[in-house]
Amino acid sequence: MLQLTETEVLDKIRHRIPFEAQLNDGSLIIRISEYQPYIATAIHHGHRLRGDLVPKCNLSEMERYYEEDPYTGDFISSLPVVLQGEDSRYEYDLNRPVDSSVYETAWGKQVWSETLTAAERATSISKHEQYYRILRCLVDTLESQFGLCLLYDVHSYNYQRIERETPVFNLGTGQLNTRKWDKEINHLLGRLGNIELPNIEIDASVNSVFKGQGYQATFIKENFANTLILPIEVKKIFMNEVGGEAFPLVIEKLKEAMKTVLTEHAAATILRRTKVKRLTGSHILASKLPREVIKLDRQLYSLARGINTLSYINPTNLKQEKRRFLHKPHDYQPRFTYRQLDIDPYKFREQLYRLPVDDVRDADIQKMYRRVIDQLAIRIDLLSSIGQDEFLYNSLRYYGQPNQQDIANANFILHAKEYQVAEPASISAAEAINAFKAAAEEYAISCKIVGSKQLIARAMVSGRNIKVNMGCLFSPADLNALIHHELGVHMVTSVNADRQPLKVLKLGLPGNTHTQEGLAILCEHLSGNFPLQRLKTLALRVITVDKMVRGDSFSETFNHLVTEHRLDKNDAFTITARAYRGGGFTKDYLYLKGLRDALIYYRESDLTSLFVGKTGFEFKPLLDELITREILRKPDYLPKPLTQIDDGDPIINFMLNSIK
Repeated sequence: MLQLTETEVLDKIRHRIPFEAQLNDGSLIIRISEYQPYIATAIHHGHRLRGDLVPKCNLSEMERYYEEDPYTGDFISSLPVVLQGEDSRYEYDLNRPVDSSVYETAWGKQVWSETLTAAERATSISKHEQYYRILRCLVDTLESQFGLCLLYDVHSYNYQRIERETPVFNLGTGQLNTRKWDKEINHLLGRLGNIELPNIEIDASVNSVFKGQGYQATFIKENFANTLILPIEVKKIFMNEVGGEAFPLVIEKLKEAMKTVLTEHAAATILRRTKVKRLTGSHILASKLPREVIKLDRQLYSLARGINTLSYINPTNLKQEKRRFLHKPHDYQPRFTYRQLDIDPYKFREQLYRLPVDDVRDADIQKMYRRVIDQLAIRIDLLSSIGQDEFLYNSLRYYGQPNQQDIANANFILHAKEYQVAEPASISAAEAINAFKAAAEEYAISCKIVGSKQLIARAMVSGRNIKVNMGCLFSPADLNALIHHELGVHMVTSVNADRQPLKVLKLGLPGNTHTQEGLAILCEHLSGNFPLQRLKTLALRVITVDKMVRGDSFSETFNHLVTEHRLDKNDAFTITARAYRGGGFTKDYLYLKGLRDALIYYRESDLTSLFVGKTGFEFKPLLDELITREILRKPDYLPKPLTQIDDGDPIINFMLNSIK
């Protein structure tokens, strides 16, 4: 990290130059990724004690640690302007006036084994004074630029010694003009009270444990009329306050929650107190992609870019096994063979978990990359078990399985009677390739469209290539649907991902199969090329996956589709093979589930951010935020059906509105 003198820090602040640095004496970390009208401080975060003071300190490290505020710097790490104390409060306490900032006794214990020399005390006091010169300069700069400033003064407290119930969040207002700032106080209190933490009942109150009488609040009150300081004490439910062990899951949730609560509170205050007309928490986060994120993203992409699940899972002997099976559909069980995995799964997992995710400070971005890494680890387990008994287990871990609601939705659809005459499938694969090429030209997308004899599906996207199954014939509606599905969504998101600064959007976020397929089928529907037969195919995939998971054999499932659902043998084989390849591939139930969820998002919100790459529904709020922050660019291409005005087939609309 950059080391700066106080003079250099003050100069950068006065000139509003973003920077991240540690003071050259090590006492303070300053992170200003972007100048915004709010500051977050964690002045008791640190544990450092000067080397010359350690021999004189009566207290053990654990005794000091008990009264410090560990992890409070982590809680505010996502924010754009942060001051984080690195020195122990036992060296000097930044929340006490300068003349009483060096303890003699604290919490009933004698701190020093011998009296500190005048020079030792002077060094500690000079650090205290230095912090407040920097804080004065920073607040003055922000007030001058924005007309007001907020300061979130974050601490933590030990609660086990208090013989009554205490709140998880304590807001101290003892030094605030509560009449002037009443709405801001109540708004913050309400947001803190709505935070959710694992297995912890949340409450927030004012002045229950601490009244906000610390010196930092005094300093702001005495020097700045247009700055609101909000001292927040967090109960140490995120660690064992006696033993010192951290509870990582609670800390992660607190990081995420404090990012949301403080940015949304700051945005609401700015809207209320200034002439700004439109603002959300996303607008007041940093708009520059942090270097640590770029570094992690590049390393992750370099490691994982070669993993194409379908290229390993599609059988290499599909044609031969189909011919053998259809000759004896009641007796023969296909024996599929697969491409060899050319990745060392052990080294891959080891490298995955060595990636520098902990360096990422933004809580939501860090969580996204952790989820991606965990999913990639499961995916490599999936690929390394192809053709083995463990494959189904790993598929269930990665994709899940249909639940009772999914099966009920599928059965509901399958009860519908056909009411349209099916169009004849008379378009050859060569003609389909030409149609794809014409559609690609209309989108102005440069991609390669080729025929393939190795596909189970009728077509698929692989990188910048669209592969069309040379053994298929297509009806006009089939072909149009396929173009909107493969080109209009899968290729569009591939091209958009290529233009984003984050390469993780090319690899795919967790849930991207569910999301991508749901959006693709939604576009089939919106384009007017979504007949009941196609909807029934999605339902049959759910039934097929369920039968496979329950232990039915390939031939039992195939014959069920033929006899119970009157499927053509070729179609029945394709649906069955899709589910049984690899040893039990559960992905296919996600198409109907994804359609259901895509419809919900389509009705309730703007889908734009979901097309920036290979995204997942659960990450939509973060993607929206990153677009607002101008870290991600809006997608250059969107599926054409999203802009079409078409009431569609009323029967299909009714059925889609009925699935739950």
